[in-house]
Amino acid sequence: MTGKADRAAVPARVLLMSERNIYEQEVWRCSFKEFEDLLPALDAVDVIAPHPRSWYKTGKRVALRAGKHVATPLNPGIPPITLDRDYDLFFTVCEKPSELLNVNAVNGWKTRCRTSVCWLTEFYVQDMPLFKSCLEVLAQFDHVLFMFSAIEPFNRLIDGKGSYLAAGIDTLRFCPYPKPPARPIDVLSVGRRSSATHQALLALARNEGLFYLYDTLTELRTASLDDHRALMANLTKRSRYFLVNPSKVDEPGATGVQSEFGYRYFEGAAPGTIMLGSRPRNRHFEEMFDWEDAVIDLPYGSDQVGAIIKELDAQPERQERIRRRNVAECLRRHDWAHRWEAILALAGLEPSPQLCERKQRLKATCAHFESTVSAS
Repeated sequence: MTGKADRAAVPARVLLMSERNIYEQEVWRCSFKEFEDLLPALDAVDVIAPHPRSWYKTGKRVALRAGKHVATPLNPGIPPITLDRDYDLFFTVCEKPSELLNVNAVNGWKTRCRTSVCWLTEFYVQDMPLFKSCLEVLAQFDHVLFMFSAIEPFNRLIDGKGSYLAAGIDTLRFCPYPKPPARPIDVLSVGRRSSATHQALLALARNEGLFYLYDTLTELRTASLDDHRALMANLTKRSRYFLVNPSKVDEPGATGVQSEFGYRYFEGAAPGTIMLGSRPRNRHFEEMFDWEDAVIDLPYGSDQVGAIIKELDAQPERQERIRRRNVAECLRRHDWAHRWEAILALAGLEPSPQLCERKQRLKATCAHFESTVSAS
């Protein structure tokens, strides 16, 4: 077990089980790895991050196959861990339902931890019948946080213990102030995209010199999640426009009737880009991004992106207003510190001194940023 609590000689009150040594280096893992890396600076935390056995992938397939028919969860191949002390909170982030099976490796998490919270970031209702054993693990937690809107079907199986919590971001890392860099990238596109919009932007790059930066590889893996995250922050702070869309927008069959959103909108707002794209049909999104021009409407599949950019380029004051509001709202509401505060409240724990310090820093940064841009 590791954590800043050891160095500070303060007993850890939180036990974090991290999946970082189990999952592969897919780029979409960057966001929650960022959150986990920040946690020891927000609280007194011990971290357990087990390594899988050599036969883990085979064990996982077997466990998941069995889990389609029976609710009994199997350990897919994680060496057992026995806790040797008590904690106020056992906390884990599972980004896929199959990852819930890994929790079985921790002996005593129910008895040695006063409260338990799982943050499950992606699990679509139509897939519930495929993961009976994973749902059994989920039901053992005292509280379950979902990063998607369709919670009620899950609550019927876990005794109403589920609630919603949106993703967040390290706003201080993504904030372009106090020394805002130039924005030489006209349009940044990361991940899934519309072919029609992409072709329209390629034409603008070819014919009008637009600097359009986009993915050209299909592999989702990276040599370093930390390096990839740093690159993302540096690119977005230097981009004028950023393309955004709901989760799996190009695979509607994968989400059923759900219209969800993940990290992309936070990654666009925090560094002060102007986000172009679709708003998810999701009440939580409307609560999280409830300010004017948070997203400039660009329907998925539209080839009119050039006209929208030209219209906005003719309104420099509006552009600056959008950038300021995006940055400020993220500093006020969407930092990982705000999400951790919500988790502690759910667990009945008071905010730590470290968390209070972080929130004060966010408040001061926002106030300084707003006074600086108002004076300029």
